Amino acid sequence: MVSPRISLRRLSYAMVVLMMFSALIVVWSALQHQESTLAIRPVKQGASVPDGFSVWHHLDANGIRFKSITPQDDVLLIKFDSSAQSAAAKAVLDRTLPQGYIIAQQDDDSHVASWMSRLRDTSHRFG
Repeated sequence: MVSPRISLRRLSYAMVVLMMFSALIVVWSALQHQESTLAIRPVKQGASVPDGFSVWHHLDANGIRFKSITPQDDVLLIKFDSSAQSAAAKAVLDRTLPQGYIIAQQDDDSHVASWMSRLRDTSHRFG
């Protein structure tokens, strides 16, 4: 009679441990897959963004891998697998692109940061 109770208790403990381990794996995998985006925009309004092919050439020449280069409105967006790749690309592009471009990291999962950057970029038009 003692044996079935102990087995049921062990089974419930094992299930709790298994659920906690599964949750830990899900959280870890979500944290490991952090994409990063670099945004390149011209300083002067009406100026053109750099050509995606030239940006690709500069990054490839320095061994920096990226996921995509996408022009969107007046911004050139470059997606990377990690923020370390994005930081390395920013350093390379700061050196190689001509003056007149703002190169900034953009948070993919933070909508507040994108709204703040939009407000910050257009605030000079109000005054």
